[in-house]
Amino acid sequence: MKIKANGIDIEIEDTHEGDTTGRPVVLLIMGLGMQLVAWPPALVQALVDAGYRVIRLDNRDIGLSQKFDHLGKPNLVWASIKYKLGLAVKAPYRLHDMAADALAVLDVLAVQKAHVVGVSMGGMIAQRVALAAPERVLSLTSVMSSSGARGLPQAEPHVMRVLLSRPGGSDAASVTNHYVRLFKAIGSPGFPVDDAELRERITAAAKRSFHPAGVLRQMVAIAADSRRAAELGRLRVPTLVVHGKADPLVPFACGEDTARRIHGARLVGIEGMGHDLPKGVVERLLEPLIPHLKAAEAAS
Repeated sequence: MKIKANGIDIEIEDTHEGDTTGRPVVLLIMGLGMQLVAWPPALVQALVDAGYRVIRLDNRDIGLSQKFDHLGKPNLVWASIKYKLGLAVKAPYRLHDMAADALAVLDVLAVQKAHVVGVSMGGMIAQRVALAAPERVLSLTSVMSSSGARGLPQAEPHVMRVLLSRPGGSDAASVTNHYVRLFKAIGSPGFPVDDAELRERITAAAKRSFHPAGVLRQMVAIAADSRRAAELGRLRVPTLVVHGKADPLVPFACGEDTARRIHGARLVGIEGMGHDLPKGVVERLLEPLIPHLKAAEAAS
């Protein structure tokens, strides 16, 4: 379902559209270049079974939400150099804007408060949502994400090479092969995904939408968000930080740092988890997540 939020078109999925029963809401925010369909159905269903209304969105510039090609393609190499030198990075839009999109989705759906759960870049956006409107956030959950603080460990070199590479062609097979390599590089060593299942999922996502220029703009938005780490100490919302101990893209130390910066945050490390959400990881994520949501509701 497409809605107009924050002045742009945002694609959403709502498990209880027009709900009047008062189910608490969980807002799920996906990561870099990932669409709302990347949320594992088992995770969404488990939250519904636990009594929640689950709302997912395609972030701007990705999936079926509005694209920003009129802003041009950023120079990723130049942005990376400036980031490494500690210079200000100019982005076509900011994570602040993406957080405003998420809050506007809640506004359109007449949701006053929500549990906000984000993975990877989505965790950064979720942090921004909590900073912008803490009164709207029942709880915050940041999964395989980072505060963005300088000096944190970076992705393993072979992972960055795959991440920054391009498909060998624009045909479906080349795109699928590229993303299979990427997801194998960042995947959970303790919870390997069957090749056929991985290919099927990637192919379905690419048919729904394939927009690499949007990924570039989102990457630069991440690099430009240089002050978030210093601001996280202001947060006083119930916070859960979940991170894979085998994450080769956003190392576990990033999760430790995020939890340290947020008052009262609980850190849960998952052995064998990389930077994805296979079945075994989903099961281990739900174990702390649902009690976290319930405890936040009780406290509020």
